[in-house]
Amino acid sequence: MATHMTKKKVRSLHALAHQVSLKERRRFIRHPLCFPLKYHLLKHMGTASSKDGVSTTINVSIGGLLFAAKRPVPEGSMILIRMPFENRIFNIKAKVVHCDRNPEKKIYNIGVCFFRLHDAFKVKLIEQLYLISEFRDLKTIQLGKEVSLNEASREWIRRYSYRFSRLYW
Repeated sequence: MATHMTKKKVRSLHALAHQVSLKERRRFIRHPLCFPLKYHLLKHMGTASSKDGVSTTINVSIGGLLFAAKRPVPEGSMILIRMPFENRIFNIKAKVVHCDRNPEKKIYNIGVCFFRLHDAFKVKLIEQLYLISEFRDLKTIQLGKEVSLNEASREWIRRYSYRFSRLYW
């Protein structure tokens, strides 16, 4: 009986994710950001898959992200996205909500919604880490000396953390 309830909850969560994903294109503000990612198609229609790809983000929002791929990824597929930053890899589980062919560039634009709230939070943290890294590079150029990631992080947090906190609390 407990297993049945768990499966029912999972189906309900998938239905809710699908409903949210239909609205996402209009609901969330997209931020054009370009950072690297790898993806792995977990399964589609009950079959295992070994499709992997390397790409970069096109844009990111609180609800999902868009990236380009050389091959199509079926709508409804669950994928694992791996996003590196320095010596860390962040794993994010997402659901493919659309796969649109771009005939000019001969690629596919893959839109995904995050499967769990903490996956969205991870991506937001990764975004902040990349912005802090760019800020560090700018400060290094401005000051004419190397600025550490810790120094840049402290200044970034002092200046901009209120923006980040408004998103979640």
